[in-house]
Amino acid sequence: MSEEQMHWMMKVFQPERTVASLPGAASLTVQARAALLGLDPDYYSAELAKLTAGAKASARTLLAEPAIGAMIDRLPLRKDARVFAFGDSRTSDPQSWAVILQELISARRPDDNISVVASAVSGDTTTHGLVRISEVLAGGPDWVLFFLGLNDARMQGPKPTKTIVNHEETARNLAELRSRVTSETGARCLWVTPVAVNENQVSKHWALSRFGVSFRNEDIAQVATAMHGFGDPVVDLFQRIGASSLNELLMEDGLHFTLAGHQRVAFEIVRAWCES
Repeated sequence: MSEEQMHWMMKVFQPERTVASLPGAASLTVQARAALLGLDPDYYSAELAKLTAGAKASARTLLAEPAIGAMIDRLPLRKDARVFAFGDSRTSDPQSWAVILQELISARRPDDNISVVASAVSGDTTTHGLVRISEVLAGGPDWVLFFLGLNDARMQGPKPTKTIVNHEETARNLAELRSRVTSETGARCLWVTPVAVNENQVSKHWALSRFGVSFRNEDIAQVATAMHGFGDPVVDLFQRIGASSLNELLMEDGLHFTLAGHQRVAFEIVRAWCES
């Protein structure tokens, strides 16, 4: 694989998350994780450290703006609060917005002992989320930040006739996820809508095209719409991040975020959340 391809693999796939429900998942070594991705262990370790360092640097850049620090101060989080970021590959990335958010809060409010836990698996739909949500509920959340549903709008094959999950089922799944959180815990929900994609780049990407992956932004828009109406705070990234910004914020696959993209998502979440 080329350097670009290996970098993509590191950002998109995390084997330890994919097999997290298996008894031996917690004991997966660096060597095993690298092997599952077809990568050299030394490269895997170095790239992981580089991605993590990028997230830390991104948080420092954001906090250089006094207004952002003030927003972090206003987040409705008590001392020892537990925040769960529930999502797919756009959240499981080692330098994701959730990692940046943890860095922001830890740097600005070090004495509050607030944790941000990424509960995310690459490729997950809201249907997968119904299976995984129990892990979050058992973790005693104060807030659950849902950034899930993009893969519901995914289509597969050379001539697809439907999305992976139809729009009506997505809406029902989201409502069920909220019901589980509110009836089984005292946590609050914050909804983050999916961002549009570069449709042509997705369908032509070296890896995604092998599986016939495609998206239509009109389908993603319906997922975003389904997140409104619960009475919870919503960060509408579909509306806030326009098509003109996609080339800067998305990788060459037209789907996953660059570090700048994750930084933008973290900023938009903080900006909306501090007013909730």
